[in-house]
Amino acid sequence: MTFQRVCGLSELEEDTPKRVELDGTPVSVVLTEGEVFAINDICSHANVSLSEGEVDDCHIECWLHGSRFDLRSGKPDALPATRPVPVYPVKIEGDDVLVSLSQES
Repeated sequence: MTFQRVCGLSELEEDTPKRVELDGTPVSVVLTEGEVFAINDICSHANVSLSEGEVDDCHIECWLHGSRFDLRSGKPDALPATRPVPVYPVKIEGDDVLVSLSQES
């Protein structure tokens, strides 16, 4: 599994998604509840950026129609989305946030 640096841990604000691009893939990096998560930044329902939405209780909400996705699994828990979005493994090394595009199972 290849990890790449996407940002510094010090660049992340609690519950504020940060959009990054990794090998052409848009990724939303989120610091919440003391953990850092990486989730594909495109809503599976409406093809809009999830990083423009709000984070609450380890979920990210799509700003357009209100679909919510679990940051740990990518599974939707609020309609209209019915398909999950990919989540990616994250490692922290010092102040570096590293993400691999290999999907967690």
